[in-house]
Amino acid sequence: MSNFKVNEKCNGCLACVQNCPATALKYFDNEKKREILHNISLCARCGHCWRICPQDAIEFKDLITGEFELVTSLNLVHCRVCGEPVFTASLGEKVSNDLKAVVEALCPEHKGSESVSTWKKLSKK
Repeated sequence: MSNFKVNEKCNGCLACVQNCPATALKYFDNEKKREILHNISLCARCGHCWRICPQDAIEFKDLITGEFELVTSLNLVHCRVCGEPVFTASLGEKVSNDLKAVVEALCPEHKGSESVSTWKKLSKK
């Protein structure tokens, strides 16, 4: 979700399109409508379009303020001794499959140096 919105104040003057330094805005005129498009992957989030719009029609405060948006949520595996989070369940499964052995749910304090050598082995793959 880009959080870039144009409200009802837009009159299609194209000031935003013509002044976007990242060319993240473009427009198409068809027989009856002008369509203004925004590409979030090109957008530099500089806010220039917002500042230049004479109608105050551009709204993307979340892009400018840099708010975080939840993109994923993963289950944690906790140390079986102290309960501290150790790794995600999916990472544990991947490591166990790669090593062809079950990775114990122990934090570094309770496992000792064995976990460090395991992670080093995997990083070389």
